[in-house]
Amino acid sequence: MNSEKFGGDDQSIHLQVLELQKLEEARGSSDTVLDFRNSVEKGDSGETADATPSSSAIAFHRSSSSSPAPEQKLTLFALRLAIIEKIATCLGTLGFIWATVVLLGGFAITLEKSDFWFITIILLIEGTRIFSRSHELEWQHQATWTVAGVGISSFRALQATSVSLLRNLKRISGGVLKPILESRLSQETPRTWKNSDVPLLPYAKWLYISSYVSRLLYWLQLLSATACVVLSSYKLVRHNYGEVHDGEMDKRNRKAALSIFYSLALAEALLFLAEKAYWEWQVSVCSLLENVTKECGFGVTGMVSIKRFFYDAYSKSVNGSIFDGVKMDMVSFAMELLGSSCTDEQLIGARILRQFAVNELFAEDTLEKIGINLPVIERLVEMLNWKDMQEEEIRRSAAEILSKLAGKKQNSLRVAGISGAMESISSLLQNTRSLGEAPDEIGEKKIFHDNHLQYDYCRFNNLGLLILKKLSRDHDNCGKIGNTRGLLPKIIDFMHTDATLLKDENAEMVLSRVLTVKRSLQLVKMLVSMSGNTGRCLRREISEIVFTISNLRDVLRHGVRYPKLQKLGIEILSFLALETEARERIGVTGGVLKELFNIFLKSKTRGDVNESKVRIAAGEAIAMLALESRSNCVHILKLGVLGRLVDALEVSLVRVNAARVLRNLCMYSGHECFIDLRLIKAAAPTVLKSITSGDNKLQEVMLGLATQVFKFMSSEEAHVALTDSGIKKQELANSLVLILKKHDKPAIKVPRIRRFVIELAIWMMEDDVENVVMLRDLGMEIELEKVLETTAELENFDVFSGTVGVSRHSRTVHWLAELALTLLKEDQP
Repeated sequence: MNSEKFGGDDQSIHLQVLELQKLEEARGSSDTVLDFRNSVEKGDSGETADATPSSSAIAFHRSSSSSPAPEQKLTLFALRLAIIEKIATCLGTLGFIWATVVLLGGFAITLEKSDFWFITIILLIEGTRIFSRSHELEWQHQATWTVAGVGISSFRALQATSVSLLRNLKRISGGVLKPILESRLSQETPRTWKNSDVPLLPYAKWLYISSYVSRLLYWLQLLSATACVVLSSYKLVRHNYGEVHDGEMDKRNRKAALSIFYSLALAEALLFLAEKAYWEWQVSVCSLLENVTKECGFGVTGMVSIKRFFYDAYSKSVNGSIFDGVKMDMVSFAMELLGSSCTDEQLIGARILRQFAVNELFAEDTLEKIGINLPVIERLVEMLNWKDMQEEEIRRSAAEILSKLAGKKQNSLRVAGISGAMESISSLLQNTRSLGEAPDEIGEKKIFHDNHLQYDYCRFNNLGLLILKKLSRDHDNCGKIGNTRGLLPKIIDFMHTDATLLKDENAEMVLSRVLTVKRSLQLVKMLVSMSGNTGRCLRREISEIVFTISNLRDVLRHGVRYPKLQKLGIEILSFLALETEARERIGVTGGVLKELFNIFLKSKTRGDVNESKVRIAAGEAIAMLALESRSNCVHILKLGVLGRLVDALEVSLVRVNAARVLRNLCMYSGHECFIDLRLIKAAAPTVLKSITSGDNKLQEVMLGLATQVFKFMSSEEAHVALTDSGIKKQELANSLVLILKKHDKPAIKVPRIRRFVIELAIWMMEDDVENVVMLRDLGMEIELEKVLETTAELENFDVFSGTVGVSRHSRTVHWLAELALTLLKEDQP
């Protein structure tokens, strides 16, 4: 639609609605900035704002709520108006019948001339009023469509102005913006008339504006009723119905008949005026519609939705049973409009459902009603594919509703179960990477600036990621996400960041982009953390995308000001490292191990809780990368961090993960690195002290490290280490026996502690025969027999993916226990 259409008498209405929309957009823009900032600063789950409070049901359930729903005020108002209207209509009908049958039928010849014309005028007035009354509601409905259409038309006017600006830019740029301009300048030619565009009369388009017609009919009714009151009152007061002479039997009841007619006409007109007075009192003085709009939490454009709901409720009460309107509620009304073929009605329905879905007072009941209505869910999913700029608000509202709906598992299963749902959600994610021109290259990533294209791509990206994140809580949904063509590369592209993006925290676009990075990281983390075959396939597919690991490295490198983003990136690396191929890819990607060690062994810290969590996560990731990977262990040793890792054993925050990393380095580096690892002998005193005095987890990792450390030491060096730590062999052996007594069965929190105890006991017995006698005297043999009776598969793995073991040990605990018992019995007399 061109801007030339906005002229003449309807321009003022367009401008008024446009001003209202500008106010709402300004308010919405500030809310968006705050929402972006809060979302970025929240925890990793990001569910604080997304979750629906459990107490929300108390305000919206009709049967058990302490206060009625806001729209009940409107339905009650409509009921009262309908009662008055129906009584007045009955009186008017009775008066019309009385006049036509009794007066004009029985006394037509004997009526006085003044009475005949008064009756005729009153009937014509009443007929005019009834006609205008029967059409007023239709025009009031049309007025709501027109107002909604005006909002859209105003948007079109802005779009037309922007198109003109783009044309000028096209001339200046010499074709640089050609692809974008062509997509913006192409307009679809409508094949049907819009209600607000139909020219009923040539050169008088303003006559069709529904609000004008509705207002005209309104005043026509008031004038008709007032005229009826005046004429009826005049005749009742004057009482001049003509004289009846003796013997004129045909005029004997004329006076009574006329009095009855005028009384009926007066009563009907007064009731109608009372109805209008009550209407004006509630609407104009008490501001009923405005108050309900505020209670519903609607913005400045919400008045259109409230008016439309009220007129529908009133129409049903007047045209059908007076209780039909009382049965209506805003949610069902909105769901009905959502299925309409009219864009304006779809917009009204989407606005209502969106506002109720995000309002904590009404969210639970609203989402429950939507969740059990599969056609509505299918309609919302279908709307995600609507990319016309004029339908942007409908699409955005549908996405926001689905993002709330997917918060509950049952609803998320219904959404994901709809055919093509994942493809529709994927359409929300703007594809920013073009296809490569040759097989040996990848298309460049394009950056779309929303302020140029006037389409909020960033908002839709965030909503799409949020929906996918909530859907990914279900194991089967994760498989569907992985199987959706082109979806995983889109998600990985959104993880891309750089130093410029993560330094500026004030700009709205930056906050929105950071939120996009955060949600993409959260989604990828949920996908790679899946267990079973689905998790393995997802980890393999994600690691095979060439940008995955480099994007994660950039998050670690530039995300110093965003520790939660760093933590998400590190956790993704840890889960990817469960797969052997992915582990090797991470190790050979330049800078990943270095960035992890920079975070893990950071010397200057602020003592921030989030920073501490990031350091712990970095240690876990390094330990996973060093697990069963000789190449990664070699890369770590080349970084020259072995001495710092030994020193980290003294730091309480990171010593557990430092011990894990050192153990894996000792086990998987290979014989070529034996000389490089001799520095680890300095850790022996610290390790021994932790074994005898540490808690369960610290004991477990230190026991595992001790076995590896002593392999680099001779008997004399081990004796010196015991002396330096102030621990005697007897004390160490006793600690091992006590640990086995304490853990008489496999423990979930420390599943490898018995394995490490037995391995250390075997080393002690092989190192010195005296240790065999000492362990036997302390009751080690009895404890080992108990271990043989309680061994479990849990103890044969290094790490776990859910309840599935990963990285199985080459020797089982049962085999180690039998070996230890054999050593104990060898020299036994």
